Amino acid sequence: MASQTDKKTIASWALYDFANSSFTTIVVTFIYATYFTKEIASDSLTGASQWGYAVAVSAIFVAVLSPFLGAVADSGGHRKKFLFISTVACILGSVALFFPVPGQVALSLSIFIFANVAFEMANVFYNAYLPDIAPADQIGKISGLGWGVGYIGGVLTLIAGYVLLVAPDPALFGLNADDGSNIRATSILVAIWFGVFSIPMFLWVKDPDQIEKPPALSVLLRNARTELAQTFREIRKFRQMVRFLVARLVYNDGLITIFGFAAIYAADEFGVDPFVLGITLNVVAGAGAFGMGYLDDIIGGKKTVLITLVGLASAVLVITLTHNLTVFWGAAAMIALFAGPNQAASRSLFARFVPEDKENEFFGFFAFSGKFTAFIGPILLALIMGAFDSMRAGIAVVIVLFVVGGLLLLRVDEKEGIDASGRALYGDQLG
Repeated sequence: MASQTDKKTIASWALYDFANSSFTTIVVTFIYATYFTKEIASDSLTGASQWGYAVAVSAIFVAVLSPFLGAVADSGGHRKKFLFISTVACILGSVALFFPVPGQVALSLSIFIFANVAFEMANVFYNAYLPDIAPADQIGKISGLGWGVGYIGGVLTLIAGYVLLVAPDPALFGLNADDGSNIRATSILVAIWFGVFSIPMFLWVKDPDQIEKPPALSVLLRNARTELAQTFREIRKFRQMVRFLVARLVYNDGLITIFGFAAIYAADEFGVDPFVLGITLNVVAGAGAFGMGYLDDIIGGKKTVLITLVGLASAVLVITLTHNLTVFWGAAAMIALFAGPNQAASRSLFARFVPEDKENEFFGFFAFSGKFTAFIGPILLALIMGAFDSMRAGIAVVIVLFVVGGLLLLRVDEKEGIDASGRALYGDQLG
């Protein structure tokens, strides 16, 4: 399919990143995760372990569902419909997170798992639009634009949450700071933010190759099974894609673990306010995603990802060793600087490897590679924390994931992968 290169389409697509980053920023990483460990759970260390297991369970669900639903979307032309359903489910889950109160651990984690799975499934269909809207020689820049705009959305959501819900004394909107309802209300802010700013995506980004009469559900399921089986049989044609996905299985697990525990660790070890941490790190991460998106198009996605992995591993090493607050802030900023470009370059590299008309299915495998082993990092962290009674010891496992993932990525031949996809124009530029 020819790329939808008009500015309105690209801006509408990027705004979805702006919208959905509110969920990862408020719920997964900075605010709700910290509130759960400190207020809903019995104590912060137990809560951190429980949160880790919840992240792991949601990752397993996504790993199982994403390739199959991606194949269904491909065979039925239902990409936008599936994106809409997943988006609405995440929004409803975000609203529901307001209601669990201290002690209701099972209810809180069940809602979180539902919302997080919906969020990740929505990303399968959203990411699949990238190779359709971006010219081959601008995929890195446009992917970086999406991540950069997303971090801006995360910053603004945090600021809005602090100004409207957390800072006022007495709390606004009939909320009560004593029972934490003003903090829990940030999840409702997420739902509103996500819903409003995702609208342009559904209005102005066109679905490729619309099917006039979609097959019946039974036919869709049968076709999806057939397509998946065929993909596995033909996987040798895309051996560089497979190598990349295996590498990403490992290093993305490190990212998921650090995202899930960054604010919890900062609050527990250094007493850092999660709003201050979130705003600062999202600003740095956005700048990194914008800047290195251009680098991606110049030197290629593989080299860009490798650079970020070196930076991430080094920064996490510093964080596990230091007890100095200033050093912690420097290392945390370094993680933020490289985290956005790592995700953006991974997405753009994979988009260059995807053959046309297989975007949903292959981005289902992309999500699969990000979640298939994603339970390992959080579970290892939870187990090590329990064994050593130390969150610092648990965080150290992330370094291993980044290093091993980087070593596996060295085996990927980017040009061969692009040539195999049929998107050879950009591959030729890599020489």
